[in-house]
Amino acid sequence: MRTLLISTYELGHQPLHAASAAGALLRAGHEVRCLDLSVEMWDDDAVAWAEAVGISVPMHTATRLAERAAQRIREIHPDVPIAFYGLYAGMDHHPDGSELADAQIAGAYEHGLVGWLGRLGLGDDASEPQVDLDRRASVLPARHLLPDISRYAHMALGDDESPVGYTEASRGCVHTCRHCPVPIVYDGRIRIIDADVVLADIDQLVAAGARHITFADPDFLNGVRHSERVVRAMHARHPHLTFDVTTKVEHILEHASVWPEFAAAGCLFVVSAFESVNDEILRRLDKGHTAAGAAQAVRQLRRHGIEIRPSWMPFTPWTTPADVLAVMEFVRDHDLIANVDPVQFTIRLLVPQGSLLLDLPEMTPHLRGYDEERLTHEWRPDDPRSDDLQEELAEIVERGIAEESSDAVLFERMWTAVKAAAPEATAGPAPDLSGNPLPVRPRLTEPWFCCAEPTDMQFGPLEAIPA
Repeated sequence: MRTLLISTYELGHQPLHAASAAGALLRAGHEVRCLDLSVEMWDDDAVAWAEAVGISVPMHTATRLAERAAQRIREIHPDVPIAFYGLYAGMDHHPDGSELADAQIAGAYEHGLVGWLGRLGLGDDASEPQVDLDRRASVLPARHLLPDISRYAHMALGDDESPVGYTEASRGCVHTCRHCPVPIVYDGRIRIIDADVVLADIDQLVAAGARHITFADPDFLNGVRHSERVVRAMHARHPHLTFDVTTKVEHILEHASVWPEFAAAGCLFVVSAFESVNDEILRRLDKGHTAAGAAQAVRQLRRHGIEIRPSWMPFTPWTTPADVLAVMEFVRDHDLIANVDPVQFTIRLLVPQGSLLLDLPEMTPHLRGYDEERLTHEWRPDDPRSDDLQEELAEIVERGIAEESSDAVLFERMWTAVKAAAPEATAGPAPDLSGNPLPVRPRLTEPWFCCAEPTDMQFGPLEAIPA
């Protein structure tokens, strides 16, 4: 069957989930084309060619964009079957019903898509989310159907930029942080990707020009022995490669023994969800760490020459402007200004359908109904100043990106805004970053994150679709 796979956004990377789905469909004998709207414009000829369309929804941003794409397909080609697949396909975003998708497939979506295509024409109604967490043989991604990796995010170290390959060694997570979408689908479970498939994918990424590998696992150390084997084998086969991983603070501390080997194998930085430095907020989110533990994690990694790139969620129902200032103080005091993309200081909690936060008693007073367009339960903070501050910081970042302002300039601007919003806080004078440039730290050139709302620029390729 002629199948078009559409990706809208995958953190600035060549879309792994389009490639993995394509690999499974090709192996099953289907004809496949791919369209990545993060770097390509809409192709109506490709939609007209397709007998079925699969749209990847691995995260919130991608899902918002995917729904717009599905709406346009329905307007132009109303009879083409559409499946959403990936993590966010495992959630019932429209409890009153939606005609956007004929199937929603999460978990082992490769096999689900093959099964869906086989059932088309039989009258099966699979519009309810289908989650397959069975252990299945892994599939080698078909990356030759996608734009070259040179068009995607690069690893930057000063003026040196390297193409990045994006792969995964596991799916799911053994933890159940209340604000995270992964437990909604995986419920504290992981599924290991066969090591030989992971390594074969890295081989083809290197052949395509990758000099750095980003592991997309929600937590690379959930299956720590598996991850160690992958890193060892990758380094033996491609000793020039560098890489980064994502893991929780508690795993950074618990698995202290892995970092010397990871550093020697080329680990440049670790992404870790710090979220807040208010221990009570961390408890409510069930993060499993404290602000003191986050500071210890920074020190532990730096002892081995590995930088940390903390991700933050400063705005929650319990956040005050003083809490946001405390986050910025932590960043300043631990020499992390160069490690934090400015957009991180603007992130506001998303509460999708099925979120574990909906069962938290402390959350109930803040809820204000579900927004089906934004795919989140609306909430109001204890301190109304927080919403005003979040909007102000978002405007500072958006304006600064348009002006190509440096991260140092944006940090100073945001510090001034946050300090003005929290006059009761004693944070000392604003940092003076004008005389000294920020230290050079490894980073990816894509500053956006999965829990950020899509921008007008990201909607651009979809707005160009003819009605």
